[in-house]
Amino acid sequence: MAIYLTKESKVLVQGMTGGEGMKHTRRMLAAGTDVVGGVNPRKAGQSVDFDERSVPVFGTVAEAMAATGADVTVVFVPPAFARAAVLEAADAGIGLAVVITEGIPVHDSVAFTSYARARGTRIIGPNCPGLITPGQSGAGIIPADITKAGRIGLVSKSGTLTYQLMYELRDIGFSTCVGIGGDPVVGTSHIDCLAAFQEDPDTELVVLIGEIGGDAEERAAAYIREHVTKPVVGYIAGFTAPEGRTMGHAGAIVSGSAGTARAKQEALEAAGVRVGSTPTETARLVMDLLEARG
Repeated sequence: MAIYLTKESKVLVQGMTGGEGMKHTRRMLAAGTDVVGGVNPRKAGQSVDFDERSVPVFGTVAEAMAATGADVTVVFVPPAFARAAVLEAADAGIGLAVVITEGIPVHDSVAFTSYARARGTRIIGPNCPGLITPGQSGAGIIPADITKAGRIGLVSKSGTLTYQLMYELRDIGFSTCVGIGGDPVVGTSHIDCLAAFQEDPDTELVVLIGEIGGDAEERAAAYIREHVTKPVVGYIAGFTAPEGRTMGHAGAIVSGSAGTARAKQEALEAAGVRVGSTPTETARLVMDLLEARG
């Protein structure tokens, strides 16, 4: 099993004919993803050859869905066009839109996440690496060759830390890894993924990666306390970050004691989450818990 993305998913790429879209479409195909089309109104009717696979280009998301049965789109368009791209996908009724683009204005993110939610489209991102169900499908930029299928679920604000934990736990493997993005406004939260992993019979343990800024991890801790019965291991990036200064992701700003790594760690530990002080220690906690469970 998996959450959000399986080998049955049919994937579109909005911006497939651009440089980043081409590069990562090739990688997604190599990972086994069923990429069924690209979307570019200026190149509709053409096709793009990726090694042994020729992928057609459509003028709109609606046309692509009608022709291919696509249920997932990955958005690689520039920031100025991201809002329109996501609204188009939501209007077409796509089930999942993975917004890789970074640098999208916050007011655009607010607009399209709200619009999509009202129409039943799940947004992952923006400014995220996407998600991958190892051995089945990947939608975004997460490398497919650093881990294998297994029993750990992973939800992370940080792309880099997603990759590191995937690699450190590669001998155990993952059900699904979801990079939700670190912007102030994202379409899918830690809580959304925790709820999905809780219901997934093949996810035995969940790794939650957060970072300084905001209160997403504190809210996740409250949710874990009330609703999650599976073990959760956490890691918070930013213990050495200076207070009152934006660090890394646009959402990572600390004010007073709110949003600090220490406050997040304390909230998670109070909910029964074991929190590592480094990514390597976090991986060791996961291995120890799984070994104890047999």
